[in-house]
Amino acid sequence: MRLPHKTLERKLFRDGYRFVLGVDEVGMGCLAGPVVVCAVLFGRKFFKKTHKKLHWLRDSKLLSPHQREKFVSELLKEKGLKFQTARCLPKTIDKINIYQSARLAMRRAIKKLQTTHYKLQTIVLVDGKTEIAGLKIPQMAIVKGDRKVFAIACASLIAKVTRDKAMKKYAKKYPNYGFERHKGYGTKLHQAQLAVLGPCKIHRRSFAPVAKLL
Repeated sequence: MRLPHKTLERKLFRDGYRFVLGVDEVGMGCLAGPVVVCAVLFGRKFFKKTHKKLHWLRDSKLLSPHQREKFVSELLKEKGLKFQTARCLPKTIDKINIYQSARLAMRRAIKKLQTTHYKLQTIVLVDGKTEIAGLKIPQMAIVKGDRKVFAIACASLIAKVTRDKAMKKYAKKYPNYGFERHKGYGTKLHQAQLAVLGPCKIHRRSFAPVAKLL
């Protein structure tokens, strides 16, 4: 298995950047709940060290919930890492679409990281084919970045753990849908319960499986 590596980040630091910011989102294809974004800011010192406990860190989709939480716990111990999360709720998703909502959340998460040193030679690495519109700092879009680039994989993990915790809370507020199990994705269980109970407030009404029940 090829793991995300730190090659790109180290090259960018050699090129003169002082900070690298990785961005990724989770929850794009869900029928319910928010889309959640994490932006992770790294300085040079982080990439000068070896991190044995982070060696097998990879894209959140390739890890079990226990593994994800373990890696995030280790990441949060690192002093050379700062992060922020942001989300767009179903109401916004239904209004401006899921892609624009994810991009809006990305801009929000990045803006939260703005500090006195933030704009000094910082580059944003974003997962996907396109750069984030509206940013006035250098950026690089990387297809399958969460599987290739360490900084983006870290953002993927923190976003996933953050969203899963939110969906577990929603499960208590809206019981019987099974949000604690499927986290809002369109599993057979979710769609079966949706057909019986109808949509709740956190369902995305613009998504076809939900819209046909309205």
